[in-house]
Amino acid sequence: MTGVPAPASGGTGRRAPGGKLGAAAVSQASLWNVANILTMLRLVLVPAFVVLLLQDGGYDPAWRAWAWAAFAVAMITDIFDGHLARTYNLVTDFGKIADPIADKAIMAAGLVCLSALGDLPWWVTGVILSRELGITLLRFWVIRHGVIPASRGGKMKTLAQGTAVGMYVLALTGPLATLRWWVMALAVVLTVATGLDYVRQAVALRRRGLAAERAARAASEPPR
Repeated sequence: MTGVPAPASGGTGRRAPGGKLGAAAVSQASLWNVANILTMLRLVLVPAFVVLLLQDGGYDPAWRAWAWAAFAVAMITDIFDGHLARTYNLVTDFGKIADPIADKAIMAAGLVCLSALGDLPWWVTGVILSRELGITLLRFWVIRHGVIPASRGGKMKTLAQGTAVGMYVLALTGPLATLRWWVMALAVVLTVATGLDYVRQAVALRRRGLAAERAARAASEPPR
């Protein structure tokens, strides 16, 4: 050994696998992990779900059963993609952005279509979508101070919303049609309650963040 580092590119003029080109290739490959593929599948299922639900005027039981299947697959992928990303360190910038978009898109599509068909009151759709939009804006408001973790109530809210919308998508009659009304009522209550709790936590987080910033500035100032 001479003690002189070997040239990274050898004598061929090509970049070494560990150089910038190799790093870019690794970064690009990491996008195509199983968690992101499930998120992409959920995004594709949104227009497919809408088309199936609205076939033949939106009242054909067979088409609505197919729409329910698409909605159910989307809800299942929502459970698994986040779990896989956290468990196997598959978190990417794409997943951070696309996952919540996919979640809200499939739910919004279901609510709006059901209200347009006259199956669900518009005020229910308005309450749920307003809450989701408001919480999204609130996250941006406090993001520099920290992230509010998902609560048990939030998870119950998501489960109740998914179950209720799924039951409304199916052409149910009799006691099951009555049951879905109560499930949707529970979803609305959880939506409002968890939304208010999130606002409370966000305000407290922002106050702590601002207090910490003021304390840091005061500590950095020279004594007078």
